[in-house]
Amino acid sequence: MSKPMKAQTFTNVWDALEDSPEDAANMTMRSNVMAIINATVRGWDTTQAQAARRLGITQPRLNDLLHGKINKFSLDTLMTLATRAELKVKIDIRPVHQQKRRGMGDLSRQRATP
Repeated sequence: MSKPMKAQTFTNVWDALEDSPEDAANMTMRSNVMAIINATVRGWDTTQAQAARRLGITQPRLNDLLHGKINKFSLDTLMTLATRAELKVKIDIRPVHQQKRRGMGDLSRQRATP
């Protein structure tokens, strides 16, 4: 007879899905950045082709981003796209016991100031 499974609780979905805390942290950051870029681009009221040119990528690549194909984008690439979208990028690093519930990072939807 097998023992009943013990319920597990996770801070976010990536903690449950990824094999290591490092991978979970990377995916958390990538998904946060991707979501903000996605919302920003959708708010531009323009075509995908025009938005892609604005970001310096192809329209099919933008389509991947807008459809959440997270495994096609590194954190570095997403940070570059955020900057091109005129978003202010801010990385918040602190000891684990002081983390926000949202994850390891924060990306503000503020416009970059010169």
